[in-house]
Amino acid sequence: MKLDPTKMKDWQISEAAEENMKTVYQLGEELALETEELLPYGHHVAKIDYAKVLERLKDKPEGKYIDVTAITPTPLGEGKSTCAVGLMEGLGKRGINVMGALRQPSGGPTFNIKGSAAGGGLSLVIPLSKFSLGLTGDINAIMNAHNLGMTALTARMQHESNYTDEQLGRRGLKRLNIHPKSVEFRWIMDFCAQALRNITIGLGGRMDGLTMQSGFNIAVSSEIMAILAIAHDLKDLRERIGRIVLAYDRTGRPVTAEDLEVAGGMTAWMVEAINPNLMQTVEGQPCMIHAGPFANIAIGQSSVIADRIGLKLADYLVTESGFGADIGFEKFWNLKCRFSGLKPNCAVIVATIRALKCHGGAPIPRPGRPMPDEYNTENVEWVEKGCANLIHHIETVKKAGINPVVCINAFYNDTRDEIAAVRKMSEQGGARAAVSEHWLKGGDGALEFADAVVDACKEKNEFRLLYDLDMPIRERIELITREVYGGEGVTYSPEALAKAKAMEKDPEISKLGMCMVKTHLSLSDDPNIKGVPKGWNLLVRDILTYKGAGFVVPVAGAISLMPGTGSDPAYRRIDVDTDTGKVRGLF
Repeated sequence: MKLDPTKMKDWQISEAAEENMKTVYQLGEELALETEELLPYGHHVAKIDYAKVLERLKDKPEGKYIDVTAITPTPLGEGKSTCAVGLMEGLGKRGINVMGALRQPSGGPTFNIKGSAAGGGLSLVIPLSKFSLGLTGDINAIMNAHNLGMTALTARMQHESNYTDEQLGRRGLKRLNIHPKSVEFRWIMDFCAQALRNITIGLGGRMDGLTMQSGFNIAVSSEIMAILAIAHDLKDLRERIGRIVLAYDRTGRPVTAEDLEVAGGMTAWMVEAINPNLMQTVEGQPCMIHAGPFANIAIGQSSVIADRIGLKLADYLVTESGFGADIGFEKFWNLKCRFSGLKPNCAVIVATIRALKCHGGAPIPRPGRPMPDEYNTENVEWVEKGCANLIHHIETVKKAGINPVVCINAFYNDTRDEIAAVRKMSEQGGARAAVSEHWLKGGDGALEFADAVVDACKEKNEFRLLYDLDMPIRERIELITREVYGGEGVTYSPEALAKAKAMEKDPEISKLGMCMVKTHLSLSDDPNIKGVPKGWNLLVRDILTYKGAGFVVPVAGAISLMPGTGSDPAYRRIDVDTDTGKVRGLF
């Protein structure tokens, strides 16, 4: 069956491609995995035993390492995952041994406006329904581990309020004196549920828990997801979970998962989740799926473990970091690479004509509404003006000492002159540029793109981190604001300022990494400001401590760690064929 993305939805392409897809045993054989290193979950999905693979291949040289990032996107996204898959397919067409390491999608966007993160068209990870609906249960394991921690915390608070020190002692417990107004942890679930952002728990009698304010965040923003992304092995993961700060006592001392004696139980949920998942593209390239999305409110990277495996198994590894270079790439650069010690050979910056028009003055697209007519008409002036945003991101990648490649993710209504303008301005900005039609043509449409990446990987680079961990916390926030976002300075809410000063006095917390939380829709903290805004200050309203993951989390602007579901969500179009059991309507 000919796969035609102009006439087929993604779920239809996946369903048709699945008829001829490779089994995980074939993928394992092509990757030269040994039998005990492959852990099948059915015929077409497996986990890879990371410990066995990395031990066996510890002396093998690593392949080339490519990160895929983007310009500041529209609310509709710019096809970063699609480009990552397209690059794998294009390199595969060139006969290159390539592998991918992408992030598992959250149920929030899958059932909301944006849809799954499997790519699209002929650059798609399959099987789509398995990819989009829980895969092998990693996010479910994260939810259970996280909520077990919250259960332990709230239960301990109830018991301490009901029992004397002597009664606690008879139960083998020492009073932790947890302050009910200093609880850092919240509950999590993997949907966009704005009604649960702020709740009151413990209503009822004395046996129903301590009455207090609480709430839910989306699952992939959990610190445990961040730990999964940066952990080196199970021992490292266990130690990091033990250091998670759930609350503070009445003297300001942190109360950790280890203090609550729940760290071991939380880790038990993660024993299988630490192994990356093995899937494939429509054209049969192997692709690992591990860790999660949302780089605006989380670290938003595929796992270090998956990257380490891919660099041993393949000559080229393609990974991605969430949203634009100011968000996901900055965390890839200064957090993930710091923790892993890996140095990328190239970074791809995905750009679309529609996003450049948006930054150049066109009406801002709104999720769930038809694309404004202006996007269907040639306007080179808007594109050229919007390229200021692209150049800004090229400069960010160059500050990391990495070779940038601009992928012009071509849409059917892009014109020759618009594309020529982007190519010209990219090259003037010091980046290679390549047009790619992978969505429409798969690997055949990504050959120019693949060749540009190969050429970039041949050149030496001078990878360097933006900041040293000895730099005070507020100085680092200000450095990121100036050098990555283009802002003039930083202002703090009274709460955030007090936290920053206290953190800078703590010898452990002061040297943690920096995981910024900021809107992905603008270089600034205001999602409605496009292009490259000037003369603005970043507002930091809170700073969280992710001591287990190893970073502090400044929260900028009005962004929430629990997104909301829109008025026309994807779940309205998702259903099941009750005769075959196949899921229809995913995109």
